[in-house]
Amino acid sequence: MLFDFPIAIAPAFYKLDLSDLPCLIGAFAMGPVPALFIQVIKILIKLLLKPTSTAFVGELAAFCFSTIYCMTASVIYSHEKSKGRAIKAMVIASIAMVIAASAGNYFFIIPAYVKMYNISLETIISMGSAIFPIVKDKLSFVLCCVMPFNTVKAIIVDVLTLILYKRISPILK
Repeated sequence: MLFDFPIAIAPAFYKLDLSDLPCLIGAFAMGPVPALFIQVIKILIKLLLKPTSTAFVGELAAFCFSTIYCMTASVIYSHEKSKGRAIKAMVIASIAMVIAASAGNYFFIIPAYVKMYNISLETIISMGSAIFPIVKDKLSFVLCCVMPFNTVKAIIVDVLTLILYKRISPILK
């Protein structure tokens, strides 16, 4: 979470990081309960080394959505540990996380930013419409910016997990 960067498909305050990678690898190697602890430790380390710039809204969102992602993948993978099952687990977990993040942004995250930073919803929507002119309201913002952002993040973490897991798992076990 310390190394994050914006990507062109979402406003700059949405920053991509690879902090779900160690959690997903840990979730596959050790199960859902350790995955939850990895999430807690990840957030605590981030807050110790880099104070919140989002009034804890971003950290809470990262914890919730990443936990859904990693624990879903872990539960599905734990029933049959094979490469095919891992791929299925990551696809289902990615979809679950994208849906949760989209709903969470619509109902909680975006309204929280509006309230905590005393900015208008129109300001946030205009950031989205600067990237995608079809963004006209909160729903289109979520559909055009939030969903693609989280989809890209999940795909990157899934691919890296596929590449790294077999190499790292013997060390973890």
